[in-house]
Amino acid sequence: MRNCWSSKLSSVGFLVFLSSALWAQSDSTSISLASLNEVKLPEGYVFPLNAGRRAMLTGTMGELRATHFHAGLDIDTEGIGQPVVAANDGYIYRATVATGGYGTVLYVRHPDGRGTLYAHLNEFQGPIAEHVLQERYRRKQSEVDLFFKPGEFPVKKGEIIAKSGNTGGSGGPHLHFELRSANEEALNPMTLNFNEIQDHTPPLPQKIAFRTMSFDSRVNDQFGRFEYFVQRKGKDYVLNQPILANGRIGLEVLAHDKQENSKFRFGINLIEVFANNQKVFTQKIDKITFADTRNILALMDFHTMETRGYRFNKLYVDDGNPLPYYKGTVMKNGIEVRDQDVDVEIRLIDYHGNSSSIFATLKASPPSKNTEFNETIIRPLTTDVSGSVLTLNVNMCEPADESSLSGAVQVYSNGRVQAVSPSYSARARNVFLIDLNKYQPDSIVTCSGTWVSNFRDRVPSGVPYRYYGNLIDVDFPSASLYDTLFLSTNYDSTARETFTIGSRLTPLRRSVNIQLKPQRQYDQNKALGVYRVDGNGYTFMNGNWKNGKVNFSSLSLGQFTIMYDTIAPTVRPITINNSVARLKIRDDLSGISYFEASINGQWLLMTYDYKTGILYSERMDRAIPLKGDFEFKVVDNAGNESIFKKRIP
Repeated sequence: MRNCWSSKLSSVGFLVFLSSALWAQSDSTSISLASLNEVKLPEGYVFPLNAGRRAMLTGTMGELRATHFHAGLDIDTEGIGQPVVAANDGYIYRATVATGGYGTVLYVRHPDGRGTLYAHLNEFQGPIAEHVLQERYRRKQSEVDLFFKPGEFPVKKGEIIAKSGNTGGSGGPHLHFELRSANEEALNPMTLNFNEIQDHTPPLPQKIAFRTMSFDSRVNDQFGRFEYFVQRKGKDYVLNQPILANGRIGLEVLAHDKQENSKFRFGINLIEVFANNQKVFTQKIDKITFADTRNILALMDFHTMETRGYRFNKLYVDDGNPLPYYKGTVMKNGIEVRDQDVDVEIRLIDYHGNSSSIFATLKASPPSKNTEFNETIIRPLTTDVSGSVLTLNVNMCEPADESSLSGAVQVYSNGRVQAVSPSYSARARNVFLIDLNKYQPDSIVTCSGTWVSNFRDRVPSGVPYRYYGNLIDVDFPSASLYDTLFLSTNYDSTARETFTIGSRLTPLRRSVNIQLKPQRQYDQNKALGVYRVDGNGYTFMNGNWKNGKVNFSSLSLGQFTIMYDTIAPTVRPITINNSVARLKIRDDLSGISYFEASINGQWLLMTYDYKTGILYSERMDRAIPLKGDFEFKVVDNAGNESIFKKRIP
């Protein structure tokens, strides 16, 4: 529905009035119905924060986040406590208070069937605030997720329903605002045509990447993935050098959208690719189904994101990518380059129609056995697995004797050995390509050393599969993998027992179930746990021990180890008086499991901000002071607990 402003009352005048009214009544629950009746509100939806004032966005719908698509608008609030209003008439159908995710959030249903969501709130306003507080006390739960009947909590357009905040997984004070369909799909709030949002700046590309998509494909005579900066030329961007190409080539782009009054980077809703002036690829993100949002891992180059933090958008569709954003795409698996050059245009278009293009040329070139490497760090022997291709990069070296290896390598697989010649060479280096669909090497002997693969199995995607090993079992549900996995495992007991299962650089669509079979004896009466190794830290995996084995689920592969956590969480009082109890808690290994507080033996509500580790009390009746025996208990995931007590005079 288009947001049409009244021509009889200027939009600026009305909105200044409405904004002033909201601020003037920031301590009340709503603008009175009399006030609403006195002023003709705009047709359609109103902006939920500071209506009539130019908004600064910090996020837009469809942005590529680490594990999900951003589902709405992030509106800067310059602090906490600004009035949030209902964008249209309707009723509150859900209210949630959670430590993570959206934090404190309201859901409103409107007469047209659509809904709006208001997240990271600091507090609710009006009758819903009292009801949620009562429910938290009745259930003796800090976190609640409540659903309501139509009409139980009605709201009017422009009515203050909450105060803005920084709760949940928010990275700073702002209002997260969503527009949802009747089926709870996220729709683009930009379709509401809010005058508060202005954008005349086109998207800004930074880099383009080229990837070989088949065993015989080459980019500049090499196999792999290669990135190039683009240069601005007029209003568009160019790659100043032609790219030698052969076979199927996948394109990726690193780019973001901008708005003139915001320092933040935004997502790009529409990307089109043209090959020799023919449209071959379209990606349009106009609706997000939350069940599919993790599939963003198939849309981005996951390896680059995990290792370097850059979110390259793939301009091809992998076989395991189920996302519905590619209507009209005719070349899903990359651009075919054989006998003629291909001129490429990548067109980036934001929601407001601002666009910029990248121009590049794929120059048809048969593969050469000699090439130029761009590496700045030269290692004697490196390996990489991309899809079903193992790349082995080896320094050339003089044979020690006549029986030693020189150009070829010896590949051992299932008790058989074969000599493999290099696929191409350059700068005294040889590159060997091995198709893992044909066989998985146990080890490869080169003149620079021996590489042991630890390949154990070929795990297909799309079907349930179970790997059985001497020390490790892994159950892969049918939708857990995006692509075939050539599974490697390893075991090390030099220090702690460490079990390696594949690589954390393999994206998982769903959790896999893992069983470890430790070789050491452990005292299960102590605070024993299994942990995933994440860089220099550890993530508790909530394992179930039985008969000396441990079972758990994990949403990523990698290294796992077993440790005791015998240190209880710490509790530090900040402020404890008749008005509030404020404390800070911390746990250095397994993490916080739960907490509870009481005053004179009666349950006391505590709200937790995990980002700061700070908790604060919320009284059922603010007229009754905190007085008497205050007690707080916190327990970590390993079962260690700390208890803090204080007499409040």
